[in-house]
Amino acid sequence: MPRQPDPDLEERILKAAHALWRRGGDKALTLRAVAQAAGTNTPAVYRRFRNRRELVRGLLGITVARIGKIFAAGATIEQMTEAYVDLALEQPREFELFYTHAREMAPPKRSGVPKPIRESRPNFALLEQTVAKRVGGSPEDHTRLALALWATIHGTSVILLSRGIEGHEEELRSACRTAVKTMIDAAANFSEKK
Repeated sequence: MPRQPDPDLEERILKAAHALWRRGGDKALTLRAVAQAAGTNTPAVYRRFRNRRELVRGLLGITVARIGKIFAAGATIEQMTEAYVDLALEQPREFELFYTHAREMAPPKRSGVPKPIRESRPNFALLEQTVAKRVGGSPEDHTRLALALWATIHGTSVILLSRGIEGHEEELRSACRTAVKTMIDAAANFSEKK
């Protein structure tokens, strides 16, 4: 009698990969280790994920979805900012996965022209939408502002995680909040004057 496929195996593989990543980061994520942690064999992992890159993309999808939920729960850009920095500090391995492998989310370029960021990064699109609600216009009108916000928020998170400015963590977070508020207020004032 032929073996029946395990409908929960892909989820077990992703959970095992996630646990390995949280413990040891990039170096801990081998397909053999994932198979062992998931209670299966390496060929079974390869049947679900062609290679390590696809497995990383699966993990990245989980992290991106988590960030999306955090962003969606934030009623304001300031709340989104705080939640993003908190996630980075509370789950540094997931944040590492996000920023070291984010390029994996981007679809391949066609005809040498990159697609708009919002098409490959749903959380960026959500940030653009939130900015548009706050200052007016369409989300596409605010790509540069959203990039500036993301760079500020992400940069603050990286500095805090790297402990690049020891003893000044709260000042850095406060500076990030001030920068975000200043950018949003300036955009709103500019929009009102049009």
